[in-house]
Amino acid sequence: MKISEVNIELVRPQDGLIAFASLVIDESIYLGSIGVMKRINEDSYRLLYPTRKVGDKSFNLYYPITKDVGQIIEEKVAKKLKEVLNKNNGHNNTISSNN
Repeated sequence: MKISEVNIELVRPQDGLIAFASLVIDESIYLGSIGVMKRINEDSYRLLYPTRKVGDKSFNLYYPITKDVGQIIEEKVAKKLKEVLNKNNGHNNTISSNN
């Protein structure tokens, strides 16, 4: 699986949410609106995949089915997020990567 075009958009931190991510898988599938949450007491991040609420029920729009795929995506997003944070020193900005 090839993950490319990782984009990070920093947001004002709120309840642990620090950014939104998007990426492309195998040059075929675009995934966006992935919330990036800072884990409490750790220097790592957790991804929240988008859901849609219909009535009283929430439905996942998409998410990794296997732990391995989820971990690969999480590592790519965390790597790009660290680059963005180091480069921008916390300023709100969007930076793209074709890695």
